[in-house]
Amino acid sequence: MQMIRPWASEYDEYRRDESRSTGEAESISFPTCEDELRSILSELDPATPITVQGARTGLAGGAVPHGGHVVSLVRMNAYKGLRRAADGAFFLRVEPGVVLSELRRHLHAKSLPAHGWDDASRAALEALYASPEQFFPTDPTETSACLGGMAACNASGARSYRYGPMRPHVSGLRVVLVSGETLALRRGDVCAQGRALELVTEQGTTMRMELPTYDMPRAKNASGYFIADDMDAVDLFIGSDGTLGIITELELALMPAPQVTWGVNCFFEDEGQALDFVVRVRPALDCASAFEYFDGAALDILRTTREDGAAFASLPEVPDAYRACVFVELECNGETQAMEALCELGSLLEEVGGSERDTWVARTDVDRERQRLFRHAVPECVNILIDRRRRVTPSITKLGSDMSVPDERLHDVVDLYRRTLAEAGLESAAWGHIGNNHLHVNILPRDEADFAAGKDLFRAWACEVTAMGGAVSAEHGVGKIKRDFLLTMYGEAHVDEMARLKAAFDPTGRLNRGNLFDEARLDAAVGEPDGIEEAAR
Repeated sequence: MQMIRPWASEYDEYRRDESRSTGEAESISFPTCEDELRSILSELDPATPITVQGARTGLAGGAVPHGGHVVSLVRMNAYKGLRRAADGAFFLRVEPGVVLSELRRHLHAKSLPAHGWDDASRAALEALYASPEQFFPTDPTETSACLGGMAACNASGARSYRYGPMRPHVSGLRVVLVSGETLALRRGDVCAQGRALELVTEQGTTMRMELPTYDMPRAKNASGYFIADDMDAVDLFIGSDGTLGIITELELALMPAPQVTWGVNCFFEDEGQALDFVVRVRPALDCASAFEYFDGAALDILRTTREDGAAFASLPEVPDAYRACVFVELECNGETQAMEALCELGSLLEEVGGSERDTWVARTDVDRERQRLFRHAVPECVNILIDRRRRVTPSITKLGSDMSVPDERLHDVVDLYRRTLAEAGLESAAWGHIGNNHLHVNILPRDEADFAAGKDLFRAWACEVTAMGGAVSAEHGVGKIKRDFLLTMYGEAHVDEMARLKAAFDPTGRLNRGNLFDEARLDAAVGEPDGIEEAAR
């Protein structure tokens, strides 16, 4: 069977991802297992660039090919096994092409595909089915994402307020390096000594490398390599934008599903009230799993689209007086705790000038689904608006920010957005994960001049957010689109350190070329000693 296929028009969808960027490639493959992937790597010309793809749901262009060969991992979608730890926790092994929505469905229905599992995994599966429902908490908006891609950009989403991003929920990895050699990593087994890391492949090659010297920000962050003193080797690959190796297996830490989940939409007549509410409620509620935000412009677009389109006619009507909305999700041990939290929310609303009358509370599955549709309809309505404008000006797209700041800078960063948008005369709509001080400010260009001005504004925001101690990419990764922002955040010297680290794993700079670094910077790093030496045999 021919695994490496010459490019043909039937594969053109693999030239792009959700960033709306488009690339080029000469060939493509669809491995179904790790052995096939290694065989493909061995057959490719040693100079061929390789772009690794999953579901292509990313927004930073990381899966857009940069010439050469595309490896699509969508057919590596097996469930490999399950173990139960001494404390009763469950850990599920999956291939990178497993889709998040399918994983959720199987966990909820207790129907995990167990073909080929060993006896220990089957015993753990029986225990899983006899236990309360388990779930995987990472919660990106796009549930059609693959687990491998989610790990590659350290995905997060709404519930990252409570559970953090994907990184802490990955307990092990298998990685194929561009050389074809493999790493098997389990959390806690291999750690750096300060900023020096040593890895040994399963084939016996020892890799010794110095990690970059920068410090990570105190904000939600998916900007470049995770680096810390004495860090776990697993964490280096999560959020690496696929530049160090190809993840072929993940071990996921599962958690007991919450007993009671309620959602509350809190509406305000003033944005300042909404920000004050978030600042007050975060330390007061220990059962909140998500805080989501929608500004007045986002609500206006939703109102207009609801009136114009039957697809959104079923959404609840939002009164014109509401200029901001904070959605709070409560995950509780029972309804008593949920009622106590709801009462606390009401008191805090009154303190900032709001009212508990201006809320929607969802306690049933049906009501929570309506809330979910409301939250997801906002970005969809914005996309509809931009698509209409592109019929007149095809060169424009929506410009969406992905920046975050520490807790104490929430008011400051919103003031920055409002002031500079007004000065530039740009139309926008903002929503996102306000619990993590992480708003997606979407600039909605009306013409090419707006589009250019929006890009300039994003560059200015990157500088200001960095000065606040924030991150230029909080959850989407850097990919190819935000490489300049990475330079703004860390500076050239530290980005050069990142490039040298990549070269230690990928001495010819072939893997996911174009992600994180431009070609000239990567090629300069590739020309230096690679830090790899053969182990004594």
